[in-house]
Amino acid sequence: MIERSTAGTAYRKPRINWRRLKKSWQLYLLLAPALAYFLVFKYYPMYGLQLAFKWFRPVDGITGSRWIGFEHFERFFSSYYFWDLLKNTLLINLYALALFPISIIVALSLNELKDGRFKKVAQTITYAPHFISTVVLVGMVIAFLDPATGIVNNLLAHLNIGPIHFMARPDLFKSIYVWSNEWQNLGWGAIIYLAALAGVDPQLHEAAKVDGATRWQRIWHINVPSILPTIIILLILNMGNMMSVGFEKILLMQNPLNL
Repeated sequence: MIERSTAGTAYRKPRINWRRLKKSWQLYLLLAPALAYFLVFKYYPMYGLQLAFKWFRPVDGITGSRWIGFEHFERFFSSYYFWDLLKNTLLINLYALALFPISIIVALSLNELKDGRFKKVAQTITYAPHFISTVVLVGMVIAFLDPATGIVNNLLAHLNIGPIHFMARPDLFKSIYVWSNEWQNLGWGAIIYLAALAGVDPQLHEAAKVDGATRWQRIWHINVPSILPTIIILLILNMGNMMSVGFEKILLMQNPLNL
């Protein structure tokens, strides 16, 4: 009897505590928009993954199109431009990964600012480009680099350097892409590190000052180790995007001269 009751207890299905759900309905209501976003824009589009294994015809739709297996993949991997695409993707992402420490340096610098008003202005200036759409950002980059009216070439003219057609040079395409992307996302990364720096115990800095530590020593031995877990997580997330590049931005930046 004891063994039977124990077995029955072990295999009892967990019940939904509706009373607890009803008690915390406000929290679930706050969770609903995020859940709806992931369901609509992340999980539902996964239904279209089967297009990679079908000969899609709009007339037949996704379910009615003919299955062709790995034919699309075989055609892509055997194409003449596959290795060029792979090389360019890796080079661009390695280039961007090399700029990873910039947001850390900016966050550490902003954290050392004592003037609260200037600190807020600096944070706003660095974070604002994150909200600019890709189309507007590319338009701004093209305007800045215009050989006739661009601000960059106007500055170069004062240094007696002739106008440079930046957007017409294939050798500069990767640099323009990566640095403009860094400019757009710099503030976002800095905000994350600043949030981590806010959790550093001020008493550690006070004790370090008493021991005669300089500002640089306090940054290197207190602040950096404190945000190291955040740095590792963001680095892993960035490395997970090594095989993906923003298609829209590259398409908007391309022209017949820089292909």
